[in-house]
Amino acid sequence: MRGLLLDDDDLYVRTLARAMQRRGIELLGVSRSTDALRMARLHRPDFALLDLKLAEGDGTGLELIAPLRALLPTMRIVLVTGYASVATAVEAIKRGADDYLPKPASLDAILRAISGEVVENVTEPAAMTPLSRIEWEHIQQALAETGGNISAAARLLGMHRRSLQRKLGKRPPREASELDNPSQP
Repeated sequence: MRGLLLDDDDLYVRTLARAMQRRGIELLGVSRSTDALRMARLHRPDFALLDLKLAEGDGTGLELIAPLRALLPTMRIVLVTGYASVATAVEAIKRGADDYLPKPASLDAILRAISGEVVENVTEPAAMTPLSRIEWEHIQQALAETGGNISAAARLLGMHRRSLQRKLGKRPPREASELDNPSQP
């Protein structure tokens, strides 16, 4: 299975792509709507996850629903947003989206949405990524951007170098879905 993710948050794109890859799903991440349409034409994904708010001047994920639906009528389209509201959910469905998820959405919730699974009477919320894992991913991104320079990464993160070194000494717990199935790498 192959999917397309349009989101202007590079860390979110990389984290979700890795999590899906562990589940055997290839995720093509892009940050611009023009790139999303190009990738959809080239790779013909089975589903698309669209962020509502994109970078300044790039429009919204809502505006991309109709062109994607016209290009690939059977593709599952899910709008994922940190700015959830009833109005945008209704608008997304009217424009042709198959589902709508508020951020932060768990990997299990995303997988249910792209499969079309309807879950009724859910009494327990899905497990979320631990805050320590998100912080770890953010630190790793800062280290990558500074070529592994701890002092420069600490400045970029707005923290003291020794604090960063202490945090690097503690690896956070894996995502809850990974803890449920420890046989996955």
